[in-house]
Order: sequence, then structure tokens, then C-alpha cells
Amino acid sequence: MSAEKIELAKTGDREIDLISEDDLERLLSAPAGKEPKILRDKAILELLFSTGLRVSELCSLNRDSVNLKKGEFSVRGKGEKVRVVFLSDGAKTAVENWLGKRADVHEALFVNFKPGKKDLDENMRLTPRSVERVIKHYAIKAGISKKVTPHTLRHCFATDLLSGGADLRSVQMMLGHANISTTQIYTHITNRQLKDIHKAFHAKKRK
Repeated sequence: MSAEKIELAKTGDREIDLISEDDLERLLSAPAGKEPKILRDKAILELLFSTGLRVSELCSLNRDSVNLKKGEFSVRGKGEKVRVVFLSDGAKTAVENWLGKRADVHEALFVNFKPGKKDLDENMRLTPRSVERVIKHYAIKAGISKKVTPHTLRHCFATDLLSGGADLRSVQMMLGHANISTTQIYTHITNRQLKDIHKAFHAKKRK
């Protein structure tokens, strides 16, 4: 019984990190414009949601890491394990637009900008902390009251797949979880939707 209580407590902690579909859509649409910094930020948001990457994995990407033609690429995650992640059409377009605006030769896919300026700081690969600030900025712009982090988009990626009918093992592989028990945390979230469906459609003739 105590083990069940621990599981439920963990689930509650993780649920806080989710945002609604409407909030997610507003967040992804928040970077609007053609300036390089905005295009970079758009690519960051779309790539995080499309792939479920950890923020450290995102920051370690180089330009030649991402195969835009195939729409997929390999990433080295925790424990040096390599997995394949996939780009949505929206993420592919966003990355193409960002790279198309760059005139520098820095190998990093995401580079920082000089403080208070629109110029690239070619010596600075974007850090996880900087990505956190980017997401916080657009969450506020989108009118989202909840705290939004890079990991929130990873959670949204997983729950979106499961809600759409993906099997747990496939989601585990795409997230790069060593154990499926880590991935199972998301089934508690999607089970709420099953409960709503059951309530709406089960035994309607008896009401």
C-alpha cells in the first residue's frame, strides 16, 4: 500500500509540469517575426515539442547534427545512449528558417545573441539556462500563468503521443528512458482522458 502512495505522489509532482493544448498552441505561436533571434526561438520551441529532447541534448546539437532532408537525426542522451528523434513539418520549417538567417560559421545549432543586441555572439553556444529564459519569456507573452520549462515541452511531447494512440514502448524509445517504469508516469495523465470518455459514453441507456 505504501508503494502505491509513493507512485501517486510522484504522479502529482509530474502533472504540475503540464499545460493545456490551447496553452501549448499559444506558446508555439508566440515567437512571431522574421528577426534572427525570433526565428531561433521559434526553432527551439518547435524542436523541443517535435522531438521530446532534454534541454541539455538540444543545446549540444550542431548544425550538421540535424538531417532536415530526412526529417530525423540521432542524439546522444543520458548514459551515452543514442536514439533517433523525428522532426515534424513545423519543426523542420522553423529550423530551416533559422539556419537561413545565419551568416556566422559557428558549429552550434543554437547560438546566443550579445546582451541587448541583435548580433550573434559567435563564441557562445546557447546554454540550458538561456533556453529556460527563452521559454519563460514566450510563456508570459502567450498569457500562460503556469510555470513553463523545457521539460514541460518534453512532457507535452510524451502525452501527445500517448493520447494519440502511441504504445508505451515506442514513447520510451523516443524519450530515451532506460526503464519503461519512467515512461509509465505518463499513463496516469492519459488515463484521466479515458475516465472522461467512460463517463461520457458508458451505459448511457441506463441513465
